[in-house]
Amino acid sequence: MNVVQPAYGEGAISDVLPSVLAALGVPGRPDVLGLPARRSYCVLLVDGLGWRQLRDNASWAPFLSSLPGRAVTATVPSTTATSITSLGTGLPPGRHGLVGYQSRIPGRNTLLNALDWDPTVDPEQYQPYPTLLAQARADGVATTVVSQRRFARSGLTRVALSGVRYTPADTAGERVAAVLAALDAAEGAPALVYAYDGDLDGTGHRHGTDADAWRYQLAVVDSLAEQLAAALPPGAALLVTGDHGMVDVGAEDQVDVEAIPGLDRDVQLVGGEPRFRQLYVAPGRAGEVARRWAAALPGQALVRTRDQAVSDGWFGPVEARVADRFGDVLVACLGHTVLLAPSIWPREARMRGHHGSLTEAEMLVPCIVAA
Repeated sequence: MNVVQPAYGEGAISDVLPSVLAALGVPGRPDVLGLPARRSYCVLLVDGLGWRQLRDNASWAPFLSSLPGRAVTATVPSTTATSITSLGTGLPPGRHGLVGYQSRIPGRNTLLNALDWDPTVDPEQYQPYPTLLAQARADGVATTVVSQRRFARSGLTRVALSGVRYTPADTAGERVAAVLAALDAAEGAPALVYAYDGDLDGTGHRHGTDADAWRYQLAVVDSLAEQLAAALPPGAALLVTGDHGMVDVGAEDQVDVEAIPGLDRDVQLVGGEPRFRQLYVAPGRAGEVARRWAAALPGQALVRTRDQAVSDGWFGPVEARVADRFGDVLVACLGHTVLLAPSIWPREARMRGHHGSLTEAEMLVPCIVAA
C-alpha cells in the first residue's frame, strides 16, 4: 500500500470549504479545487467514503461514479474527528488541535475521546478558531448544518461546525428534506448547507469494505446523493466528500502489542487508533521507545518521534499549544496491520474495518461535484 502525504493547502479536506466559499463569491477565499461558481452549495460528507473504495465499487454507485471529481487527502491521522475539524475550520491538525480519536489532554495523564468528549474540557477553549461556517454566515451566506440529533451539542460539533443553525436529521429522507428546506429558506441569498451521513462508516467498521453489507450501504449513499442532486434548486450544486477511507483487517493482521515483551517500557499512555497509535512516554525516552517499536514491527509500521512526524509534514504547521497533544511517538501501520491493546481497548479486536494511517486506501477521499 502506497503512503500518501497530506496535501494541506493544495488539495486536502481542509481546502474543501474555502473553495466552496470562493465558488459562492465570498472574497478572500482560495479556490484551490477549482469549483464551479454557483449561488448555493450542499456539501455532503459521507463518513468512511474513500476514493479508492468508491472507484473499486463503481457499479454499486453509478450516480457518483458518473460525475466529475478528484481525490483529496484526509488529515493525519485519517480519522473522523481530525478530518471533520479540518473541514470545518479550513486548518490542518497542527493548528486546530483535534489530533486523533484518543489523544492526551495537556497537563493530564488522561486521554480525550474526541467523539464522546470529556465534560471537563471546554470545546471552545480546546479549539479557539471560528469555524468557516460561522465566518461564512458573517459574510452574508445562509449557513446550516444537517446531521444526527445526538451530535447537536457534541464536543466535536462545537469545535468543528459551530456558529450556525443546526437541523437534526437521522434518516436519509430527513436529510434530503432538511437540505432543501434550508436552501429554500435562504430566499435567493448565497447559501451553504453541510450535511453528514455516518451509516457507511459504521457498516465498514463492522463488516469491512469487501462485504455485501458495505456495498449495499454504498448504494444507499449513491441514491441519497442522486436524490439530493435532482431536487436542488436552480443555481445550486452538490459536493460529495469523505473524511477517510478504510482498510479491511483479518485476525492474521492483528498485533497484540501487550504480548510483545518490552514494548510497554517507558510508555505512559497508549492513544490514537489501531492503525495510528500515539504513544505518550516518559520524559526524554521518545527516541528509545521509537527504536524499540520500530524493531518490533519491521515492515508493519512507520515509527516516528513527534519531531520527525512534524518535520515530515504529517500535521501541517504545529502551534505550541497543540504540540503536546500529539504522541511523543507515532506508529502508523502499513499493509493491513492493526495494533491492539486488549486490556485498554477490548472492542477494537472485533472491528473488521479500520483507518487512521497514511495508506492510499485511508488517505484519499472523493471530491465530486454535481452542478
